[in-house]
Amino acid sequence: MTDAELRAAEQQLGECAQELAEGIRQALPQWVVSAVEARLPEIDPETRKAAEAAGSAAAAEIGGEVARLLAADIDHQRENPLSVLRRAVRYPTEVLSAAGAIPVERDDFAIDRFPDDAYDLTPASFGDIHPDLREPGLNWGAAKAFVHRRRHI
Repeated sequence: MTDAELRAAEQQLGECAQELAEGIRQALPQWVVSAVEARLPEIDPETRKAAEAAGSAAAAEIGGEVARLLAADIDHQRENPLSVLRRAVRYPTEVLSAAGAIPVERDDFAIDRFPDDAYDLTPASFGDIHPDLREPGLNWGAAKAFVHRRRHI
């Protein structure tokens, strides 16, 4: 692969990263509200307002963390965007806890891997946040693997 081809692949990776980061930032507010709605049979106006505020905070904080991670060179990324995204669970969890929601029963694996997720909200994939994130997540992963392989093999 020529230097120009590698630069083109790296540019494509950057575009994929930006698309994924922006999609995550846009999807987080509704994901937080939906997570709260999924665990509470009825939501009073105060809880809905708290969920919406938590969703905005998640988009700002977690969305920002994901964007910074994805903007970094792949050789300096020490975690992946899904692991960062999983930290967003604390936002609906705090709302649910404040509303008195009863934690759900989880298996030993979930308890061990995600001890702070009492409501079993941890996303297994980008698509669990929003279906529209599946393709950008796959595109980013493929582009990252391609660039990594070209750089290091």
